[in-house]
Amino acid sequence: MQTYSFNAKEMKDKVVEWIRDFFEKNGPGCNAIVGISGGKDSSVVAALCVEALGKDRVIGVLMPCGDQKDIYASRMLVEHLGIKNIEVNVKAAIDSLTADIENGKSDALDIKFSTQTKTNLPPRIRMATLYAVGQSLNGRVANTCNLSEDWVGYSTRYGDAAGDFSPLSKLTVQEVKAIGRELGLPNELVEKVPIDGLYSGKTDEDNLGFTYEMLDRYIRTGEIDDMEKKEKIDSMHARNKFKLEMYPMFESGIETIENM
Repeated sequence: MQTYSFNAKEMKDKVVEWIRDFFEKNGPGCNAIVGISGGKDSSVVAALCVEALGKDRVIGVLMPCGDQKDIYASRMLVEHLGIKNIEVNVKAAIDSLTADIENGKSDALDIKFSTQTKTNLPPRIRMATLYAVGQSLNGRVANTCNLSEDWVGYSTRYGDAAGDFSPLSKLTVQEVKAIGRELGLPNELVEKVPIDGLYSGKTDEDNLGFTYEMLDRYIRTGEIDDMEKKEKIDSMHARNKFKLEMYPMFESGIETIENM
């Protein structure tokens, strides 16, 4: 088994430098566009971008769906950081697109959204919103996924799994929380329990069937006490690895200037 230790300040400083380097190479003078959910990941990403670029170059995008009870946390974060922000309610777009697809004219198809379709559409609409804001305000869109969720596929491809740069993709939930505390974020945001967007009342850990603490320990050390949960984690990791890979491309065999 691997030995494991984590220095939050050291890692925070490394990520801040990495963000600065990314923007120097991929958008000098551009703004960081961060979708603000009010949870630990978007809060930490926004705070890291503020430290790396200054608050004047970080734009928060709040995207509630209808009357969203926890939108207060997103507002708390942008006020705490003092960043410019815009609030866009995505419910009308989601409802309209759902109705247009399900009621679309077709002689052969009768489309009714599956539960998974209903789950994945909102994050994809939100990502389209982030890119619309980003392209309008000279921005680069931040991906706010963490290693733990990516490991088991707990993200939506071309939804929250998209973005131009990803500060947390190699950091587990426990590590992200530690960095959040190092950044001085309000404890309520760092420790906010993630709940799915289906209004089921279930937490992310309820849906996964194991805790992030258990998952993080397994990822970093290979240690896990529950063999049934180990098998579940391994299965989810294998099934969802495609989400982290470029989609397959046909190889024509015709040379380009890069290969000459």
